[in-house]
Amino acid sequence: MTHNFVQVELPLDGVRVLDFSQFLAGPACAMRLADLGAEVIKIERPRGGDQCRAMAVADQWVADDSLLFHTINRGKSSVAADLKSEADLDAVKSLIASADVMIHNFRPGVMERIGLGFDEVSALNPRLVYGVVSGYGTQGPWRDLPGQDLLAQARSGMVWLSGSDGDAPIPFGVSITDIAAGAHLAQGILAALFRQARTGRGGLVEVSLLATAMDLQFEQFTSYLNDTSDAQPRRSAVNGANVHATAPYGIYETSDGHLALAMVAIAQLAELLSIPALDPYADPDLAYSRRDEIKAILRDALKTKPTQHWLSLLEPAGVWCAQVLDYPALLESGALEALGVVQDVGGIETTTCPIRLDGAVLRNAKPAPQLGADTARVLSELNNKKTGVSA
Repeated sequence: MTHNFVQVELPLDGVRVLDFSQFLAGPACAMRLADLGAEVIKIERPRGGDQCRAMAVADQWVADDSLLFHTINRGKSSVAADLKSEADLDAVKSLIASADVMIHNFRPGVMERIGLGFDEVSALNPRLVYGVVSGYGTQGPWRDLPGQDLLAQARSGMVWLSGSDGDAPIPFGVSITDIAAGAHLAQGILAALFRQARTGRGGLVEVSLLATAMDLQFEQFTSYLNDTSDAQPRRSAVNGANVHATAPYGIYETSDGHLALAMVAIAQLAELLSIPALDPYADPDLAYSRRDEIKAILRDALKTKPTQHWLSLLEPAGVWCAQVLDYPALLESGALEALGVVQDVGGIETTTCPIRLDGAVLRNAKPAPQLGADTARVLSELNNKKTGVSA
């Protein structure tokens, strides 16, 4: 399959974003805005910069910076500025006056003490969209606690949704609240930019890891809120996958791998797979109340033959099922290639923007910046605009 890799007119072309954020949530939001055409300028400390530069995952580095930093900062420029220096702070304020969007993820009160809180910068630039990521919001008992992904997962209750009943709490294997919070912030900023285009007015957009975690759990948490028993949802004791799902929902071992089964009538499953032990559970009303008994029968039956054997019976019947793949098998499948999911950015293989625009895959070939690499250029252009000198 071929892809439209031609450059399309990006909708955020001409939008300037100042990214004061560090680590994952804020930078992930700014990266997505860059993918969509915005000019994103990271404002970093002169010594060390974004702390993510020094936070390596799997001990992977690109020159002096972590691969993780490069993963979420493609397409950006870097201006080094000491916000405790009056001269540097004045230069940053001039940049703010020229910007459309500003993003930070400092703890509540930090930017206000520097003089870069929402009220202060709105006076400098009434059109500015001011985006903030926090751990737990600006009010409440947790406002000053560290806003970190695993800690937010732990406090949100979501670690009790994965795994099976009797298991210890299980966190997601990815930084789910960070990445989702970044996506939520991008959504809010885009909405505020739309209002800005109509009215000329900026605004404050705030997201938190905790609110994001609860939004991710809206289905399960809504059920809990409306359950008169006031009890924590119970995970299935056998092959747990979704705390409220009926049998056979789960992942099952086969003789050579694993098979995922979603929603299907037990009677149909018994017939397709020739498992008579399932016949007493044909009544759909039993699929939840006796899910562990049903899943135990399936567990014992499915491990007797290879995955492809079961797929050959289930897929032609339209049953929702899938082979469980690891990364090597996923890459071999050709599915990612068909979607154009992988791109090369400065010699690093990484993902593309998941958004397709006018049929085109959005590719951003500009690698993450070296610390302060664009300070002279950006400030020179800013001064030239002030004095009316052409660059």
